[in-house]
Amino acid sequence: MHAVVVLGFGLMVVGCGHTEGWDGEAAVREVMLQQEQAWDRGNIPGFMVGYDEKVCFISAKGSTCGRDSVTARYLRTYPDQQAMGDLEFGIGEVLPAGNDHAWCTGTWKLHRSRDTVAGGFSLFWARTPQGWRILRDHTY
Repeated sequence: MHAVVVLGFGLMVVGCGHTEGWDGEAAVREVMLQQEQAWDRGNIPGFMVGYDEKVCFISAKGSTCGRDSVTARYLRTYPDQQAMGDLEFGIGEVLPAGNDHAWCTGTWKLHRSRDTVAGGFSLFWARTPQGWRILRDHTY
């Protein structure tokens, strides 16, 4: 039974590999660049354009689902430009999960006048009619 589970998982991973003609990586990277730029302007609503309406944000402090709720959480946590600082993403990899989904992993840093904070993320993306959007954001 264990061998069947391992084989099934291996086939699933191979099935999520690069798909012929997949164009998601460039699009995901572009959305993340736009998010960095919006953040650095102090524009949280602009930053949130990269998120799907049904996003769930998961961190050590718990989960928040729905773009409006996640936006409100960001606005509470980062009330002004000084608290926001300058955002720097380090994208580790963008992996296709079929033609219309992707996983993106990497790091983030907030450079602020009083400190620099940093961590990592795993993002699950979906191609939507509005473009590539984040469905799940696990930030740590």
